[in-house]
Amino acid sequence: MSENKFYITTAIDYMNAPPHIGHAFEKIQTDARARYQTLLGNDVYFLTGTDDHGIKIVRTAHDAGKEVREFATENANIFRELLDLLTISNNDFIRTSDREHHWPGALKLWNKLVESNDIYKSAYKGFYCVGCEAYITEKELVEEKCCIHDTKPEVIEEENYFFKLSKYAVELIEKIQSNELLIVPESRKNEVLRMLDEGLEDISFSRPKEKLNGWGIPVPGDESQLIYVWCDALSNYITGLGYGSDNTELFDTYWPADVHVIGKDIVRFHAIYWPAMLLSAGLPLPKTILVHGMIISGGKKMSKSLGNVIDPYKLINTYGAEALRYYLLREVSSLEDGDMTEEKFKETYNANLANGLGNLVSRILKMSSSYGVEIDHNELESTEHVMKDAQEYRNAFDSYKINDAADKVWEMIGALDQRIAEKEPYKLIKTDEDAAKNEVEYLLHELWRISILLSPFLPTTSIKIKSLIKENKTPDKPLFLRME
Repeated sequence: MSENKFYITTAIDYMNAPPHIGHAFEKIQTDARARYQTLLGNDVYFLTGTDDHGIKIVRTAHDAGKEVREFATENANIFRELLDLLTISNNDFIRTSDREHHWPGALKLWNKLVESNDIYKSAYKGFYCVGCEAYITEKELVEEKCCIHDTKPEVIEEENYFFKLSKYAVELIEKIQSNELLIVPESRKNEVLRMLDEGLEDISFSRPKEKLNGWGIPVPGDESQLIYVWCDALSNYITGLGYGSDNTELFDTYWPADVHVIGKDIVRFHAIYWPAMLLSAGLPLPKTILVHGMIISGGKKMSKSLGNVIDPYKLINTYGAEALRYYLLREVSSLEDGDMTEEKFKETYNANLANGLGNLVSRILKMSSSYGVEIDHNELESTEHVMKDAQEYRNAFDSYKINDAADKVWEMIGALDQRIAEKEPYKLIKTDEDAAKNEVEYLLHELWRISILLSPFLPTTSIKIKSLIKENKTPDKPLFLRME
């Protein structure tokens, strides 16, 4: 295993519908963390992908009049396209329907659980939430509905294979309390510990093949059952590294994961089910489970009936992907629910991108090219040197507060604006040319430092600014066009 390796993942997205603003939020957050680790000089591997199996997908495909594989592939391609639009730097994109790259590892993990005597077959009757793709207990219902999806669960009675989750409760409590398995923020850690204190029940790990129209991975030795959700979907984090294949170089290098980035609605599955499976299989646990909040709009949960659903594609088409990255990384809390409206988006875009960063870059580069200021490229600070100096920025990232790290960059932007107002190099050039050029050269060096620290947030803009500085060129058009 590489000493400076860093393995980070998102949750894999469910293929029953196209991506929404929440999907964009998680991908952008994870990408910023991956890019930050690259700035530190670490060897980063970043995995994302799609969860292609499950009853929701089978039913939604049927309703759309499409064959399920065709339907899942169409939606998976839409998710890939969003990653491209948002300049997400993932190394791989795993799909759970991939028989070559995913199935062997999922099957190997299942067999490891069998070897540990943790898989058994049993009849079961209980509440099943299709949205969660999970059985839920009566105490988890709110007014007879799933508290996450606000829908009544189905009552299902069938024979399935079960995983002995209850066997690992005590060990999980110890590892979470000691932070061997770190759950961030603290409130989510406490939430998981409460779940564990209430006691664990064994969980269903398969479904009858006919219930899913054969869409899924067959249980080894029992073709009548399909591996369901947990050993299928959650195993992506290791199958994406080649676990179960003939080539385990990536797995040997990058596992365990340094950070799993997930939403608060799937904490139980990632902080209890997944670690228990790994313990059963004799595999190392992930180091950190980072739980972000949800995007709400106007103080309310987004819903079509309220008319407050925000379309990421609309914002990208109007303002650009970098603007969406900015808002979701700086204006929304990294760890709690964050509010977003199109009005607030436009306001912060104009104030902090068009009038802020964009205007600053134009002013400095215009003075530089007009005054004939030449920068020795060899004197521009290295990324390593800039990062060593940016201690508060690093502290914010290392404490999982991306928005605080973004604040540090915009403080630097504000400080340069203030310096220009105080030093007035555009006036000084008329009376002391050398002093004016020296001042502009200082501004260019500071702008260079900003461009490096900006790269986790606005990677495309960062590259543009670096190129303009090296070419000593005024932008042909504003980096961010003001919206009226």
